[in-house]
Amino acid sequence: MLLDEPFAALDALTRVSMHDWLGKLLQREQRTVLLVTHDVEEAIFLADRVVVFTPRPARIAHIEHIEVPRPRARSILADARFVAHKAAILATVGLLDGQGALP
Repeated sequence: MLLDEPFAALDALTRVSMHDWLGKLLQREQRTVLLVTHDVEEAIFLADRVVVFTPRPARIAHIEHIEVPRPRARSILADARFVAHKAAILATVGLLDGQGALP
């Protein structure tokens, strides 16, 4: 299944509800999903692996294997592992410490 920015137009509360719903569905159905998103927390919460691409031409800049157990509850956002994954991804795109975006 391909999901291209499926939650982009949703308000914050609906987005959280849909994240929880999709997370449960994916765990139950055990299907492969390609989720395209610009939201780092969304990617970490829903994915087992986050792939960061460079700008044009798109090349793989970094692959982050998400080592956070499932099922994932909202409380995982404060977990040290979640925060470490987020920091690694943000550092890759140059948004940690105000460095700017990937060249």
